[in-house]
Amino acid sequence: MERFYVTTPIYYVNAKPHLGHAYTTIVADCLNRFHKALGQETFFLTGTDEHGDKIVQAAEANGESPKAYVDRISGMFRDLYPSLGVEYDRFVRTTEPQHVETVQTILQKVYDSGDIYFAEYTGLYCYGCERFYTEKELEDGLCPQHQKAPEEIKESNYFFRMSKYKDWLAEYIRANPQFIRPTRYAKEVLALLESGELEDLCISRPKHRLDWGIELPFDKDYVCYVWFDALINYLTGVDWPDGENFPKFWPGVQHFVAKDILKPHAVFWPTMLKAAGIDLYNSLNVHGYWLVDHTKMSKSLGNVISPLDMVERYGTSAFRYYLMREMHFGNDASFSEEGLVARLNADLANDLGNLFSRVLSMVHKYQGGTVPTPGAFTEEDEALMELGRESMQNFVQLFEHVEFSRALESLWEFVRAMNKYVDDMKPWALNKGGETERLGTVMYVLLEGMRKAAAFLWPVMPEACEQMLVQLQGAFDPMTLDLVQEATHWKGLAPGGELAKVSNLFPRVDWEKKQDEAPKSEPKQKKAKDRKESKKVDEKSAGDEGFIEFGDFQKLDLRVGTVTSGEKHPDADKLLRLDVNLGEMGKRQIIAGLAEFFTPEDLAGKQVVVVSNLKPRKLRGLESQGMILAVRTDQGMRLLTPTDSAPDGSRVS
Repeated sequence: MERFYVTTPIYYVNAKPHLGHAYTTIVADCLNRFHKALGQETFFLTGTDEHGDKIVQAAEANGESPKAYVDRISGMFRDLYPSLGVEYDRFVRTTEPQHVETVQTILQKVYDSGDIYFAEYTGLYCYGCERFYTEKELEDGLCPQHQKAPEEIKESNYFFRMSKYKDWLAEYIRANPQFIRPTRYAKEVLALLESGELEDLCISRPKHRLDWGIELPFDKDYVCYVWFDALINYLTGVDWPDGENFPKFWPGVQHFVAKDILKPHAVFWPTMLKAAGIDLYNSLNVHGYWLVDHTKMSKSLGNVISPLDMVERYGTSAFRYYLMREMHFGNDASFSEEGLVARLNADLANDLGNLFSRVLSMVHKYQGGTVPTPGAFTEEDEALMELGRESMQNFVQLFEHVEFSRALESLWEFVRAMNKYVDDMKPWALNKGGETERLGTVMYVLLEGMRKAAAFLWPVMPEACEQMLVQLQGAFDPMTLDLVQEATHWKGLAPGGELAKVSNLFPRVDWEKKQDEAPKSEPKQKKAKDRKESKKVDEKSAGDEGFIEFGDFQKLDLRVGTVTSGEKHPDADKLLRLDVNLGEMGKRQIIAGLAEFFTPEDLAGKQVVVVSNLKPRKLRGLESQGMILAVRTDQGMRLLTPTDSAPDGSRVS
């Protein structure tokens, strides 16, 4: 039997769970369920990372001991998961005795092999990251993550000979294209390895500075660096070295992380495994950031999204579906509550919910509420079934390769086609005309298609799909799911079974009403005044044809940014998908119609002018978070760019 082992990063407990934690965990849960439904034996590991400077600082700020603090915050993560529909097999904590023993065993093993040495070191230390930085790694002298100047520290520590393995790791990445996915993150790691900037890794902290950590087995005056400790959880979780789960599941391990922890997982971890003589993981899967108003979530900005708030307002199924459908894995995505409602109304209420509601209603109205026996299939029936088989096979292939959004869109082609089939076949007319056998065939094709759609959606929306399957077949056991079989065979629904009379799992949401229910950021009177003032401007401008007011121009937020990377749009020959750094405003994904004139390599490193406050819109399935300004000439397209280099994020005025 094939086996599948999926891990989330173990989450650092210096703050309560947010949207980013929820997304990574939901992705892992969806994949775990998906592989179960392929008939594989699976193992799903998550947990919490509980050592280090930041934990001590957070505990002190809350007036608690580190142990009491980590117990409380770790509990928040475990309490969150049932609300997200997440079912894991093991929750590992880095303070638990088994993990401490595993870390010390690995440390001793690597130390005995000669790959850990003692030396005095002077370096630039970021307390937020809990790591040393080189000058080259800093951005304008600041930590790239926390935008603060690191502190110079001189002390004696233990070091792991990580640089010893950089050439081996680079070759391994080149020889194994699926080792780091998507490929642009593999290129990023290769660039680091080839830059000559990779140094040995400091893996200890002296106890006089920090004692909240795992003691080194070969020197009791030091504790282990938090990253060397944390990464080993993936071995603890499957009982390395002697537990039966290790040989059973480790060969199929898939790690899922956000891009901000790419380096520890893509460089620290494989070199640690190599030094310890342990086989490498199967794949590292890296996703982008969830942005809010195009900005990375931050407590200081007050834009952190609470997963529980979204679940309470819209339900677990809609929340999970939105996250999996909206983010193209690997890219950044913008979270919008209005966008969640739009997706819920369009996909779940209008398409899927309406299909279930109308078909079940018609079966009860015309055929006594039981699954009919189909007659001979017509050309129209066969066409719908073939589309269904193609959509389901595409879903399996795309989902397995972490292209979740495209997989769901493929399935939705089938859902939309079933709604059109209802309109084309007109069951009400067949009933009126007494065409009983044909009516039964049409309804059977629809019911079976609905059952298959619910089965394939089960990994993403288990709660709602289990209810849909019960409505269609009276009972549901996830252990009986076989998506490979479902994708190739029809007629899985037994005639004669009783069907639910109604289905209303996805009621439409009135966005305006939801806004009224939510806390207001400003008084209604001010909003009314703003609308009135806006109307005055519109009326005044109406008579000045061809001109705009200066206030209208001021609405544009034009910023200078640097194109950091890009690629051709997967579904459009004339479009490029570009990542543009706007300084403190963060990175933006911009879809630009420049492929006729530039390659992604032409644009990399170039400064451009971006309309940064343009409302995001979808262009052939990918969200564009701004517009790059360019001029069309007889010689082609020319970019608007500053005459001299300007800091990213500079405003054009």
